[in-house]
Amino acid sequence: MIERQVDVVTPDGPMTTFIFHPEHGGPHPVVLYLMDAPGIRPALRDMASRLATAGYYVMLPYLYHRGGPYREFGQSDEDMHARNELMGTVNPTVIVDDARALLDFADGDQAAAAGPVGAVGFCMSGPLVVSLARALPDRVKAGASIHGAWLVRDSDDSAHLGLETVTAELHFAWCEGDPLAPTQHREILTAALERAGVNFTLDVMTEAVHGFAPPGPRYHRYASELHWERVHSLLRRRL
Repeated sequence: MIERQVDVVTPDGPMTTFIFHPEHGGPHPVVLYLMDAPGIRPALRDMASRLATAGYYVMLPYLYHRGGPYREFGQSDEDMHARNELMGTVNPTVIVDDARALLDFADGDQAAAAGPVGAVGFCMSGPLVVSLARALPDRVKAGASIHGAWLVRDSDDSAHLGLETVTAELHFAWCEGDPLAPTQHREILTAALERAGVNFTLDVMTEAVHGFAPPGPRYHRYASELHWERVHSLLRRRL
């Protein structure tokens, strides 16, 4: 397994990105692996590496790059305050510039395959996956939102709007009772997906809570392994 750290050039400066792919058998289909609110940490790098072992070129970008250089966050009050401020620098519009920069980089790497790409996002990045499918329909053909947050917003770039351009197949893992993704938002989003004719699947987790996928205090084995099953199946079909 190859793992390396690079700086991808974006319109807003360098974006630290971790890249994972098998050492042999390439080129490999590209998957954009979008971090959750706690940021890039060993648990998320391990998940990206696990996905790459199935034969993918996985890119894990530091989405807070507009707020400063790459860093890992702890649990101190200072770190949590800094992280909360940085979350405001990420939205469904700027992610498109980041994705284009990532794909430009991948296009210049012989280990990365040309053609359709996938995107997987967690927490705050759940709606970003939908945004990429909407904005880049010629490239993004598979997307998964895992315990996504704020999928319905009071803004023009909300994930539930403008879905008619989507050609990707999408998957959503939704937690029942999640305050960041209430049932009402699920109903709004699914209605919009159906109106637009988007091919999608949706799992509602009744026991797991927001943040169940990565190892940590909210990890739920059944729900996490189900998300792995769904992601692998989706990427095999579409990439």
